[in-house]
Amino acid sequence: MHPISPRQLEVFVAVATTGSVRAAADRLFLSQPAASMALAELERQIGSPVFARERGRLRLNDRGRDLLPLARELLERHAEFGRRAQGTITELAGEIGVGASNTVGNYLVGDLLGVFAAAHPEVSLRLGVANTARIAQGVLDHDFDIGCVEGPVAHPALEVRPWKEDRLVVCARPEHPLTRKKRLRREDFTGERWVLRERGSATRALSERALAELPEGNIVLELDQSEAIKQAVIAGLGIACLPDVAVGDAVRAGRIAVLPTPFLDLRRTLSVLLHRQRYRGAVLEAFLATL
Repeated sequence: MHPISPRQLEVFVAVATTGSVRAAADRLFLSQPAASMALAELERQIGSPVFARERGRLRLNDRGRDLLPLARELLERHAEFGRRAQGTITELAGEIGVGASNTVGNYLVGDLLGVFAAAHPEVSLRLGVANTARIAQGVLDHDFDIGCVEGPVAHPALEVRPWKEDRLVVCARPEHPLTRKKRLRREDFTGERWVLRERGSATRALSERALAELPEGNIVLELDQSEAIKQAVIAGLGIACLPDVAVGDAVRAGRIAVLPTPFLDLRRTLSVLLHRQRYRGAVLEAFLATL
C-alpha cells in the first residue's frame, strides 16, 4: 500500500466535518474533482469506504468513525512538527469544532470563545448549537472536538469537566397573580400553566425536577428555544423555568418578573465534554487553558 498523504487525510477530515465533497473542497481551496480523487484514493488504499452515501450527503460509517480521531491526530502532530522544526514561536493555526447547548451558545458564547479567539486569531472556530443530548452525541460522533453543555452527561467514552455555575429562575409576566404575593409557597403553584423546553434539553430536565416538588400543574406548550419561551411568558401563555442569563434583559425592561422560589433548587453546573480518544494537540490544549 502506498503511504497515505496528509492531503488525503485533510480531505477525509474535511468531508467528515462538512458532510460533502464540495464543501470540503471549498474549505481546503481545492477543486471538487481533486477532493473527490483524494477521497477515492484514500478509500482504495485502505480497502474499504469510510463514508455511507445518504441522500446526497456523506456520513461516516463505522470504519470512518474509527479512523477519524487518528486522522485528526496525525494532522495535528504534523502541524506541531512544523512549528517545532522552525525553532521559533509561531502562531497556532487550525480549526476547532465547538458544540454548545442552547443556553451556552445563545447567551454565554463570549465567555466560551472570546478569550481564545482574541489570543489565537489564526485558529478558525466552528460553533454548533443544539440541546445537551445532541451536543453529547456530536462529541461522541467526532462532529465536535469539544462540547459545552448545561446538563448532566454520563458516558464512558466522554470526559466531563465542570466549567461554571448557572441557575434557572421561575418566570411570569408582570401582571400574573403570583407576582402579587408577598411570599410564595409550593401550594400557590397548584394548577399553574407551564411552558417547557423540549425533551432532551437540560433545561427541561431541571424544570421537570422542580415541577415534581410542586403541586400538579398543566404543561400547555413545549418549545425548543429559550427565546421562544420568553415570548410565550410575555404573552401570558404560562409560567416557565428559564436560565437566569436568558431573562436578564426582559426583567430589566419590565416585560418578565422573576418569582422567588427559595424552596426549589434550580442550580446546575455547566460542563465541558471531551472524547477520551480525541488527541489533544496544541490547539485544543490552548483552548482548554482559556476555560
